[in-house]
Parts: sequence; structure tokens; C-alpha cells
Amino acid sequence: MKIFVAGLPYDLDDAELTEIFEKFGTIASAKVAMDRETGKSKGFGFVEMPNEEEAKEAIEGLNDISLGKKPLVVKAAEERPGGGSGGSRPGGQSRPPRFTNNRPRF
Repeated sequence: MKIFVAGLPYDLDDAELTEIFEKFGTIASAKVAMDRETGKSKGFGFVEMPNEEEAKEAIEGLNDISLGKKPLVVKAAEERPGGGSGGSRPGGQSRPPRFTNNRPRF
């Protein structure tokens, strides 16, 4: 089960996120979302737990606890429209190609 976690302290890294969740069971992956331009945490992340019961216990045990200034929001992650590829639009439509200019090439 994929779990969404918001309200993370901005200095928390992937290893620390794993450490928080492994008290509830096996962790397949834990990733803090990082801003591409600044390289800093966005304050949320995702944890993948293969055992659904352990994942549900983690959600119940960690939701609304405080690790910093604000309480955590821990819930089952929702699938993105289009399968979560990040490059598709709702309804499975792809974007038209981008052109830098409209002049024909000879």
C-alpha cells in the first residue's frame, strides 16, 4: 500500500522517514519529495508498505502526531489520473508536440 505523508519537517530525509514507519512493519520504499530547483524538501513524501494491515496500522498510529511545528497528515495515497505517469492528461490524452517556431524547414 502506498501512503501519503504531509507535514514533514523540512530537514527530514528518506532514511528518517523509513525509520519512523518501520516501527509498524516492512518498508518497501520511503521518499521525501524534493524541489527540483532548490533541492530542498517540499514537506511531504510517500511510503510504500507491502503488508496492507501494517500500512493501516501505520496510518492510524502516525496520523495527527507532531514531529515539528505542524501535525502529520498520513493517509492512503490516491492514484493520479492517467495512471500516475506524470506525463498524461486526464482521459489518457497526450499533449501535442511543442514547436519552437512555426516556420517550415527546407
